[in-house]
Parts: sequence; C-alpha cells; structure tokens
Amino acid sequence: MPKPTKTSPPEPATEGLVIEYGQGAKLPVKEDELRRFAAAALAGLKAPELTIRIVDAAEGQQLNRRWRGGDGPTNVLSFEPGLPAGVETPLLGDIVICAPVVEREAQEQGKTVRQHCAHMIIHGILHLRGFDHISAEQAHEMEAEETRLLKTLGFDNPYMIDDD
Repeated sequence: MPKPTKTSPPEPATEGLVIEYGQGAKLPVKEDELRRFAAAALAGLKAPELTIRIVDAAEGQQLNRRWRGGDGPTNVLSFEPGLPAGVETPLLGDIVICAPVVEREAQEQGKTVRQHCAHMIIHGILHLRGFDHISAEQAHEMEAEETRLLKTLGFDNPYMIDDD
C-alpha cells in the first residue's frame, strides 16, 4: 500500500473550489495544478465558490447539446449560477472541461495538455467574471486578459501563431 502524501492547503483563492471528475474522465494534469490555474483567474475575488468538472466526450456532448445547443463536445463550458438579480453570493458558477477535446486541441496546436488546460480553465472562469468574445473588441479584451494570466503561470501567449 502506498504511503499517504502530504498536500499543501489550497490557496485562499481556491478554498471554495471543487474539482470533480465525470465517469471515465481523466486528464493528465494534477489537481494542484488545476487549482493553481484557477487561482490565477480567481485572484481578487473574495472567497469565490466554483466547481470545475472534468468530463469525457459523451458527457461533454450531452452538456453542450442540452445547455448550448451544440452538436458535439467542446473544450470548455461555463455555467453562471442563475440567481435572481441583486442576490449577493460567493457562488461564481461551474465550468466543464472536456478532457479528450482539450487533449486533441493541444496536440493540434502544438501545445502541452497542461498549457491548454490552463488556458481553458482561465477562459471559462473569465466568462463567469463577465468577459466575453462576441464582438471583436470583447474578444481582444478577453484574449489580452487570458494572455496576461497565462504569463503569470509561465505560459506563452496562446494566440501566437508559429510560422515555422
């Protein structure tokens, strides 16, 4: 039987973070790394509550179809808590990461799964924080914030195209 290992307590920004795995879902990124990625996007919030659910393609497709009208699994989905206006709560919402999509996209984009996973977690949390990319101006603002946060984690700009 393996010895139990000590884990460091979560960073204050991630005390209210729950990480779940759907049936059969796995991602080659450690939970403490997932927490660190989330902490970058949660910085400045007072005790936010958030769930990150890692899912397989079937669950990702089902959620995308039901809640977004999509026709297949997608890399990340963000779900706001849907509370009435004026209700104050630390509940930020939920994000869903589809592990096989993130792994495939990382390979296609020449990135590590770890790097792409960090990007998708940050992207999903920024949606919950009010960022969007519907217009070109919004997309520019959101991409700049993603790039800034990824840089704090030691990752390159995910939007730079390598012309080699």
